[in-house]
Amino acid sequence: MAGWSCLVTGAGGFLGQRIVHLLAEEKELQEIRALDKAFRPELLEEFSINLSFGPIPNSLLLAPLSFWSAKQEISGLTWTPPLPLRLSPIRTRACVELQSKTKLTMVEGDILDEQCLKRACQGTSVVIHTASVIDVMNVIHRETIMNVNLKGTQLLLEACAQASVPIFIYTSTIEVAGPNSYRDIIQNAHEEEHLESTWSAPYPYSKKLAEKAVLAANGWALKNGGTLHTCALRPMYIYGEGSIFLYNYIYKALRNNGILTHHSKFSIVNPVYVGNVAWAHILALRALQDPKKAPSVQGQFYYISDDTPHQSYDDLNYNLSKEWGFSLDSRMSLPISLEYWLAFLLEIVSFLLSPIYKYQPPFNRHMVTLSNSIFTFSYKKAQRDLGYKPLFSWEEAKQKTTEWIGSLVKQHKETLKTKTH
Repeated sequence: MAGWSCLVTGAGGFLGQRIVHLLAEEKELQEIRALDKAFRPELLEEFSINLSFGPIPNSLLLAPLSFWSAKQEISGLTWTPPLPLRLSPIRTRACVELQSKTKLTMVEGDILDEQCLKRACQGTSVVIHTASVIDVMNVIHRETIMNVNLKGTQLLLEACAQASVPIFIYTSTIEVAGPNSYRDIIQNAHEEEHLESTWSAPYPYSKKLAEKAVLAANGWALKNGGTLHTCALRPMYIYGEGSIFLYNYIYKALRNNGILTHHSKFSIVNPVYVGNVAWAHILALRALQDPKKAPSVQGQFYYISDDTPHQSYDDLNYNLSKEWGFSLDSRMSLPISLEYWLAFLLEIVSFLLSPIYKYQPPFNRHMVTLSNSIFTFSYKKAQRDLGYKPLFSWEEAKQKTTEWIGSLVKQHKETLKTKTH
């Protein structure tokens, strides 16, 4: 596909950033459009300077960077004319040094803004849709989650049809498949088993419906007479440096003398490293661009895991952090059945109090089930159709994540020193 371009939604997020970095290595890619509701200021710097693609001396692919920012309102989207990289001396040096080939356009806009989506999709060849609201504790209002995850996906599909975007790749989740009960044992499952979540909790429910919408859109007629081709990727629990879940877990342990809480010791899962999930998106994109591979990929979903050992969530957290002196809580925990029914009672209390007071239970039945199930999946179908194999080994993923955790520990110690002086 000569001179193609790609829109990545949720590009400022944990996974989206990695996809942007890998995309910049793709041949004949002219433009990456990075869409998010807001970008952290430091991310602009990172995209400008740190797009590193291994040992390719003096030929790192980077954009003449343009940034849609809060200057002038146009159809619900804020826009400024493309800017050269002169926002700081560092960025200017980066632009000169990197001999730019791929244009990076950072777009700030809302996934529910139809005009924003239409403009973002215009002239685009591929859409990778990672943007979503993740919430397993039911903290965020249900309507917000359903709007962003389901309605936002539907609006983006419609924008693709209007803008004649032929390829749409959706980042789904393992939670669309379950687990539905902590008593069920699901090991090395595959796509032909047709597992489906029965939870009404807004996150798995919205993602399930959104994935169905994406796969049903495969074969849509495009405005220019072409055809829309879609696929969905279902990654396992994603870990790696920058994970907000891991970040919160580690900081909670740091405030508890390095003791890691254990709520998931009965689970057996196969987590996946964020770099490998990003890589799977690139391979899905390539497959849908390949006339020989595309027919077997169109309208399909794929489980994405890697060679991370099967283990409990507690053991994963411990294995990634033990180098820094963290240890698992040795105290007894409640039996799963008791914890499950306690969660049910707390949900009832929350419901009864809802007219006068918003009570947020510390855990719920969905969370208890998710955290204590035997639930593992094979990536053989992705290997067969997409040519997927992990880009990062378990040892590499572990080292990168462990080093990042070390930086959090160091940061925490420095904060404590500052407070004592």
